[in-house]
Amino acid sequence: MVERRRQEDRSRATRTALISAARPLFVERGYGDVSAEEIVGAAGLTRGALRHHFGGKPELFRAVLEQLEGELTARILAEITDPQDAWSALTDGMRAFLDACEDPELIQIALTDAPAVLGWTAWREIEADHGLGLIIAGLERARLDGVISQQPVDVAARLLLSATIEAALLIAAGDDRAAARSTAEDALLSLLSGLRKERQ
Repeated sequence: MVERRRQEDRSRATRTALISAARPLFVERGYGDVSAEEIVGAAGLTRGALRHHFGGKPELFRAVLEQLEGELTARILAEITDPQDAWSALTDGMRAFLDACEDPELIQIALTDAPAVLGWTAWREIEADHGLGLIIAGLERARLDGVISQQPVDVAARLLLSATIEAALLIAAGDDRAAARSTAEDALLSLLSGLRKERQ
């Protein structure tokens, strides 16, 4: 039992070392310009360790992306100033996501490399795994509080997720990212407002 726990700890430490080594390299130069040998060298490990724990560079990249997406989810939740106000929670969350889209790390890994490395379908699935639950929870809370109209929340959430992903891509590709972010916010908030009930 003790030996097994030690082995699990070593395995976890090796995975963490590979992810920690790969992430800044991917951000600095992009996935295609970083070799597996460079990653394992930076981690102080062997190519065999990479194969054993991830299978190869694409799977390691996916783990880096998953880590980044998890951090983004936490960042969005932390930016919600009043969780009891369903509408402000939705808009705060939307703005926090758009703010993150100006982050060079997110732009390079999640918005530039991920669709090409993992394929569009796999990339969208990861985005949905992390973002869709937040949007569904926010819309469901708003529906129960009578803030938005009664409708299938899962459908509305998927459409909003698609819109936010497209907004992120526009920001990443923009020559003036601050301007692109401002325009995207206006458009997304307009879409979101279309779900809101008129105040009596």
